[in-house]
Amino acid sequence: MERGDHAAMSEMWMDGQVSVVHPGWPVLRGRGEVLRSYALIMANTEYIQFFLTDVEIDVLGDTALVTCTENILSGGPAEEDGSVGPLIGQLVVATNVFRRTEEGWRVWSHHGSPVLADRDDDEDGEAGESGDGDGPGAGSMGG
Repeated sequence: MERGDHAAMSEMWMDGQVSVVHPGWPVLRGRGEVLRSYALIMANTEYIQFFLTDVEIDVLGDTALVTCTENILSGGPAEEDGSVGPLIGQLVVATNVFRRTEEGWRVWSHHGSPVLADRDDDEDGEAGESGDGDGPGAGSMGG
């Protein structure tokens, strides 16, 4: 993805029924639709770099579940004068399901959801109704 290499991206995905959910997108199903979505993203992104954190891997037989936080830095379109466009930071929590095939591990499904601001980031600075920081939405999303 960082290199904009659609052929390499295609090799990562299983044949057949796969699915992807990009942040803010509906579910896309089928290899053709999934790969078209990546082609569209690559064609409209001048620069992208991923820093993966909170990576956890669980393997059961021929299936692997990988969860992580994608710390994404991407560049918008270049300015008319040729200078680099604005850089945008984004946090996405991702779940990836891989299957072991004869060709090796391949992506079966990817789901990415944007990380919304913690309650601690509210203007009034209160973590929650009681102010103790406990309860849904308090603290980190990683659990």
